[in-house]
Amino acid sequence: MYDEQQQPATGPLAGFTVGVTAARRADELGALLQRRGACVLHAPALRIVPLADDSELLAATKELIDQAPDVVVATTAIGFRGWVEAADGWGLGEDLLGRLRGVELLARGPKVKGAIRAQGLTEEWSPSSESMAEVLDRLLDEGVDGRRIAIQLHGEPLPGFVESLRAAGAEVVGVPVYRWMPPEDIGPVDRLLDAAVTRGLDALTFTSAPAAASLLSRAEERGLLPELLAALNHDVLPACVGPVTALPLQARGIDTVQPERFRLGPLVQLLCQELPGRARALPVAGHRVEIRGHAVMVDGALRPVPPAGMSLLRALSRRPGWVVARAELLRALPGAGRDEHAVETAMARLRTALGAPKLIQTVVKRGYRLALDPAADAKYADA
Repeated sequence: MYDEQQQPATGPLAGFTVGVTAARRADELGALLQRRGACVLHAPALRIVPLADDSELLAATKELIDQAPDVVVATTAIGFRGWVEAADGWGLGEDLLGRLRGVELLARGPKVKGAIRAQGLTEEWSPSSESMAEVLDRLLDEGVDGRRIAIQLHGEPLPGFVESLRAAGAEVVGVPVYRWMPPEDIGPVDRLLDAAVTRGLDALTFTSAPAAASLLSRAEERGLLPELLAALNHDVLPACVGPVTALPLQARGIDTVQPERFRLGPLVQLLCQELPGRARALPVAGHRVEIRGHAVMVDGALRPVPPAGMSLLRALSRRPGWVVARAELLRALPGAGRDEHAVETAMARLRTALGAPKLIQTVVKRGYRLALDPAADAKYADA
């Protein structure tokens, strides 16, 4: 389990907090993000339940052994391995592998190919794009009328896939290898939601469509869906590993970013480009100040800043060089009440955290301003 208290000091994601909703390979994704400097808040939005004892999988396996399909589509490595392991547990392993040797076996990508070959089988074809859309195109081009096609279901929606095959005359048999369930402990998910709606996150990552749907569903249960959608539309970057994963978010009007290759490494690289690009950099009192999620880069050095200080700094940076009244800064402080002395206390801590007190000027009886460099002052004067 990762949490936002971790504070790496270097890397392109230093100063940013990234939420991870993954159930599978969450440790791997969290480690990749942390190595690049991010603080990580992990809350699995779902859990995977193997179906070794499930009557649906047993029935589908027996049906395929008794009545051979023409084509079997394997979609995930973990699902294919789980299927064979479950069949072994029922004493049907050899019968299943024997049946699979005699059919056209399609693999969605290289990991699935590896799982297939580990069982002594050979796939007939695999798309270079790792896309189910390309698998569908191949099947439709071959012609599926009257053919029996088995597809390993993997918990994620396959938009139009089964419908298109059936419309073209195929008989489709689903093989439900595992299913997604809500997490047993909902507490971490609620903390992740709270962090998102209060802008305690800079990005939220999704590696499966069910995780995205589960998070949206929990937000709706708590009455937080409008706030979550507002956060994802404006302040918290939603990053998805691929287009299928993004579907539940897109259905709610959320635009997401996705890597060109649907893998964890490219997803992290994408965040390394996107998040620093969204950070505001200003020339202040002879220093370069870059305001990140929970920290500030001052001349390239990371300066962790308390939440109250970040609230003040963001309020000042919205109008760089302009005086911001204490009353307005007080409103920016979370839970500060009515005492303007809270502003002075938080400002003193902010200056200490920045390590350069002259970055923020006190304007007597008026408020505070960022000490914007003279050349930049003219640039922001009409802002």
